[in-house]
Amino acid sequence: MIELEKTYLIKNISTGLWDRPHKEVFDIYFPQSVEHPVLRLRKNGSKFEMTKKKPIAGDTSRLEEQTIVLTEAEFVALTQVDGKKVRKIRYKYPCGKYIAEVDVFQDSLAGLVLVDVEFPTVEEKDNFVMPEFCLADVTSAKFTAGGMLCGKSYGDIEEELEGWGYERLEIKSSLSPVGASDSSQGL
Repeated sequence: MIELEKTYLIKNISTGLWDRPHKEVFDIYFPQSVEHPVLRLRKNGSKFEMTKKKPIAGDTSRLEEQTIVLTEAEFVALTQVDGKKVRKIRYKYPCGKYIAEVDVFQDSLAGLVLVDVEFPTVEEKDNFVMPEFCLADVTSAKFTAGGMLCGKSYGDIEEELEGWGYERLEIKSSLSPVGASDSSQGL
């Protein structure tokens, strides 16, 4: 399967996001000894899978993805592997004719929010205009790849984020932000 995707740093969040459908995503990337592991064990809401993603011809917006569906028992058994972990709450948010996946990172990466938009064709991906609620297109930024974020803390990537003009978002919990706005501006 080919995945066509763009990734953005979010600029702002309004309360509309917290009412959208969401689920917890828990990933373990391995082997742990690799700087950027591409093999991932994932709990995606109530689904379990193992995936391997790699860029096609060095283009990080075009990924070859292989997926194996797992049972919960298989997932639990495989969680014993020594790997790098990351947890996020994923919200589905309408974005024109697409659905944006807004990932609100938890635990040591709290304060980071990324937006992914997937496309059916290369032409649609290439012609997509960044939404107003987003700050910057970081599709090609190596540090935002899941395999690079896993096992890290916000402090580990803070300098890189500041270089993009990103300001840490203070989020009280996975379902409600501190100082959330009711405005229709942004998300």
